[in-house]
Amino acid sequence: MNDFQAIADRVEIEALRGEFTDAAMMRDRPRLAALFTPDGVLRMPNIPVEQVGQEEILAGGERLQSQWDFFVQTTHPGTIQVDGDTATGRAYIQELARALDGRQGLNFAVYHDRYERTEEGWRFAEREYEVRYLDTSPLAGSAPGATHAPAASFADPATGERLERVAAALRANGFAVEVVDDAAGARARVKELVPEGAAVFTGVSETLRLSGIEEDLNASGRYDAVRPRVLAMDRATEADEIRRLAACPDFVVNSVAAVTETGSLVLASGSGSQLPANAGGAAHAVWVVGAQKVVPDLGTALRRVEEHVLALENARCQAVYGTDSAVNRLLVLNAEPYPGRGTVLLLREAIGY
Repeated sequence: MNDFQAIADRVEIEALRGEFTDAAMMRDRPRLAALFTPDGVLRMPNIPVEQVGQEEILAGGERLQSQWDFFVQTTHPGTIQVDGDTATGRAYIQELARALDGRQGLNFAVYHDRYERTEEGWRFAEREYEVRYLDTSPLAGSAPGATHAPAASFADPATGERLERVAAALRANGFAVEVVDDAAGARARVKELVPEGAAVFTGVSETLRLSGIEEDLNASGRYDAVRPRVLAMDRATEADEIRRLAACPDFVVNSVAAVTETGSLVLASGSGSQLPANAGGAAHAVWVVGAQKVVPDLGTALRRVEEHVLALENARCQAVYGTDSAVNRLLVLNAEPYPGRGTVLLLREAIGY
């Protein structure tokens, strides 16, 4: 390769990196995805995210950018090493960002790149994002002249578009997902999913109570209802049997404290007694989830538990038991490794808390 070609290659690769930043800043997701080879990979281990192929990179960009209040990225030149029709390099990044849910910060990072020469010119074969410094202190500034809507309340139902994103992410993580219109639809679907005579354990859930699902499963006589049985047993003398019954039923039916747009379910408990069945002890699981429980990520899910769910559950416990509640146990289901075991009924309306 002559010196002129080497210089031209380096100039084109540098332009490719600049195009990436411009597409991100302009929120031009199709253009950003087109900067990759058809099987190109974008990795962000800190999130964590790994998107393979232009379609995944496009969809991932849509999910990420929909969460921004504002975002600023600057790219600084790094190394480029050309070897025929492939090359490697690094670019140095500084970013300022604030999401609609209030997350914000400043970071410095490195893109570790692989490039390939294509008929359309140089393209990314791989970009891997490595954060070197992160400061999540509140940002004092804002986009000049912009007026921003306040972050959504933890009680506000998600839009249909967000629900479909959540459903897609859950399916990618191995869960079966059905989006249903309302509590009545979920109630009817639970009757279809849980066969008569099955041993079924219900979690303590306002969603199940308000929808009538709790009554159907525990008081109809159609099922081997575990919760009424264990409530009637002596906790001092029959504790081992109570634990076994609650941990390994045929079905567990419950709700969750939050569901993330990255496809995770988060459950919280004071005693932890209902968590083993949800985690894998039950042969089958059904989770009924109101639309207000959708959050962007795990960090926001934990904030929802502490800032929203706990206060409401504490008020319920005070009224029913005369005691406070507490988040003593947390269960995060990031994926369902056994196909067909877990079904999420995602409602279009808010129910429970």
